[in-house]
Amino acid sequence: MLLTPRRFQVDPDAQPECRQRRRILGTVAATAAVMQVPVARANIRPLQGRHLKFDHLHTGERLDTTYWSEGGYLQRSLAYINHLLRDFRTGEVHPIDPRLLDLLHHLQQQTGNTNPFQIISGYRSPKTNAQLRSSSSGVAKKSLHMQGKALDIRLPGTSLSHLHQVACEAKVGGVGLYTGSNFIHIDTGRVRYWGS
Repeated sequence: MLLTPRRFQVDPDAQPECRQRRRILGTVAATAAVMQVPVARANIRPLQGRHLKFDHLHTGERLDTTYWSEGGYLQRSLAYINHLLRDFRTGEVHPIDPRLLDLLHHLQQQTGNTNPFQIISGYRSPKTNAQLRSSSSGVAKKSLHMQGKALDIRLPGTSLSHLHQVACEAKVGGVGLYTGSNFIHIDTGRVRYWGS
């Protein structure tokens, strides 16, 4: 409810000090009325943004960005993320599945940990994947890394086993635990779990 200050009538025959007192009281009343007006936008909560931080262990690059806001993905932020998660061996950039970013955001929320995700591997070109596969039996021939649907990560401040558990509970896609190499694999393929 908006209050309007009362207007004071000044008696022309009143003492000058009385008129001045009435003027001061009128000003105080007007100020009090303005201060009691509620701010309409105070009860409106803005839509929450989705924010992520990255630390790429191979390139040394870092990124701190809001990638989703007001009901949609922010294309400029997605472009920055795609660049950071590129195949660092060849320089090839590929779109990263936004559901993978949402999974990262979920992991962050569930662990209460806002540290940057350490990136071990993001997108891999077919050439890089073939090279890695020739020297390791742990690299899949049709790796989802080649589709921008997989990441190998750590989250400093959260144990690997807890991060793995939270990722499994999300039931978004595949989750692998690699204790020897100190990372977990997450992807947006079919739901499955493995560990070493």
